[in-house]
Amino acid sequence: MEDSAGEAVAAFRRWSAAFNARDTEAQLAEMHFPHLRLAGNRFQWWETADEFSAVQEEVTVRLEEEGWHRTATLSIDPVQAGEDKVHLAIRQSRRREDGTEYNGFDTLWIFTRLNGRWGVQFRSSFLTNARASGYGSSERP
Repeated sequence: MEDSAGEAVAAFRRWSAAFNARDTEAQLAEMHFPHLRLAGNRFQWWETADEFSAVQEEVTVRLEEEGWHRTATLSIDPVQAGEDKVHLAIRQSRRREDGTEYNGFDTLWIFTRLNGRWGVQFRSSFLTNARASGYGSSERP
């Protein structure tokens, strides 16, 4: 299962670089849909890549409003791995342009291998006080 964990970590690193570059197409290349996120005891999801893509310009605006310059990954720990699913425990840090952290948080990402390709399909984050958190998703209690 070591190969599965390595594949998931590599996919996460590509997604993270794309997020920091605000490159939606590159993010989508590392995702599966429907895509779900649990934050603040609310489920958020995007049924399709088009739903996710449609709101990314507004997400960028909201990130800038909160003072975001980039998100640093402080740690990635594969905590469970199987042939077609991997759970990654990740510590993230939202940073200002001068490099100072303004919002650090833990998150669990679940990567699945569908049709031979690894992609994140579920995220559960402890991110709070973020303007861009879950923007443009469907919400359910």
